[in-house]
Amino acid sequence: MNKIIIFIFIFINLLGYSVYAKDNELDSIFRMLDRVIADNKLFMEIKEQQIADYKRLLTLPNITLEQEYHLNSMLVAEYRPYVSDSAIVYAKNCISLAKNNNEMIWLYESTLNLSFLYSLSLRFIEAHTLLQSIPPQKLPDALRIKYYETCKQLLEYYSHESDFFGVHELYRDSLLMLYPYESEGYKTNIAEILIEKGNIDEGIEILQQLLDINHDDTHWRAMLAYKIGDAYRISKNIENQKKYFAISAIADIKNAVKENASLHALAMICYETGDIERAYKYILQSLDDATFSNAHLRSVEVSQVFPIIENAHREHLAIQQKRLVIMLICICVLSLLMVAAIVYVYTQNIKLKRTRKSLSDANNKLSELNINLQETNTQMEIVNKSLLEANRLKEEYLGRYLDQCSGYLDKLESFRRHLDRIATVGKTEDLYKMIKSKEFLENELKDFYAEFDKTFLLLFPDFIEQFNSLLHEEEKFIPKNKELLNTELRIFALIRLGITDSNKIAHFLRYPVNTIYNYRTKARNKAACERCNFEDNIMKIGVIE
Repeated sequence: MNKIIIFIFIFINLLGYSVYAKDNELDSIFRMLDRVIADNKLFMEIKEQQIADYKRLLTLPNITLEQEYHLNSMLVAEYRPYVSDSAIVYAKNCISLAKNNNEMIWLYESTLNLSFLYSLSLRFIEAHTLLQSIPPQKLPDALRIKYYETCKQLLEYYSHESDFFGVHELYRDSLLMLYPYESEGYKTNIAEILIEKGNIDEGIEILQQLLDINHDDTHWRAMLAYKIGDAYRISKNIENQKKYFAISAIADIKNAVKENASLHALAMICYETGDIERAYKYILQSLDDATFSNAHLRSVEVSQVFPIIENAHREHLAIQQKRLVIMLICICVLSLLMVAAIVYVYTQNIKLKRTRKSLSDANNKLSELNINLQETNTQMEIVNKSLLEANRLKEEYLGRYLDQCSGYLDKLESFRRHLDRIATVGKTEDLYKMIKSKEFLENELKDFYAEFDKTFLLLFPDFIEQFNSLLHEEEKFIPKNKELLNTELRIFALIRLGITDSNKIAHFLRYPVNTIYNYRTKARNKAACERCNFEDNIMKIGVIE
């Protein structure tokens, strides 16, 4: 009997030690996460320095086309999890370089990168259209793997309309045929299949083995840890969800990955388990990351849960405040009852002062939180204004484009009838003169450019002033009396609209390509800012801050 009691006692102690050890491990991971969040700016500075080094290499003289392409590709890779808009710009640069040099492998690789970035920005149709332009049978194995991974990723982001893009399993089956049997990609896809089929423990075991051999805090380690945490979410294992989502978040922050899902997932599980303070801290960081990276997919995900956690945090503070008030009342009552004891009253007064100070600190914190909330709302309003501005630009240009096309059709019909009348009466010489004359085309081009100038300045009324502010005082462009925009201003108006290819600009303005290059080079030489940032500053004209 005594042996049984001793055994039970030892078992209970071992069980308690196991739980304590697990709690200690989780607390240690959370402390590490809080430290890396505090050092977030340091990791961002490292990322910015790496990006600046690549940009500097792009400006070196005598750089080859292949080097230029690879540097742009490196910038896409650096910006993709950091600032998606910048990654899109460099991905488009890669596509332009590939097309200009007729490098099909470059073109396919760049198009895959751009498709992935479009899916992050919720531009699913454009992403899918880009994927359709790529023939997978012409890709080498490495790019074909990337192709199917991009298709699979796009489908996961757009899962609520999966039939539009095909069957998820087909992409994964294709990947399994391409990945080497012992590769991490093959094992990861096998683990996903096992988890989806309900064999969660087997899938987690495979992912855990991959995580154990990836000791460095890389983005790949963050992805593996997130997949493990997601698997534990299916099996409703709360502690392991927190552990692996936190490990994933630590790796992402150390790599300055702003497009991440781990902090958002961790905030949700903390909220569900009543850890409101941590949930609020992590959802704020997740919101800051999503806003910084401009990854619309993450912004939408975070914005859906942020009000819920923020309200819970506010209620939590209100409860704490009520408790402080109750404590204050109790202390006052006790002070009145013990008024005869001077020493005791003195002690109670000290406690009362401390409580009031705590209440004041709590109110100050609440005020700071309200200020943070207002700043967050302001950021959301800026995002919404940016979206409204983009829609306004599209609607305005579409309407004017349709009106102009309709007008051209009317003019062409009128011109055709006029030629028909001349031909009917037999005035052959007059007919030849009209056919050879460029007057009709020149008049139409003049009207077309005037309409373009009018529309552009309607959308960007301060364009000329802001453009000239980027130049030295003596180099400013001033259009003639009857001109809205001159040739130089019109070139950079097209660049502001996103048409950066000199061939397209030359075709649009009926100039040789070399002339366009010369205009752009002369304008950069006149810039008051750094020449390499001149056209980037052009793209910021009219952007809502």
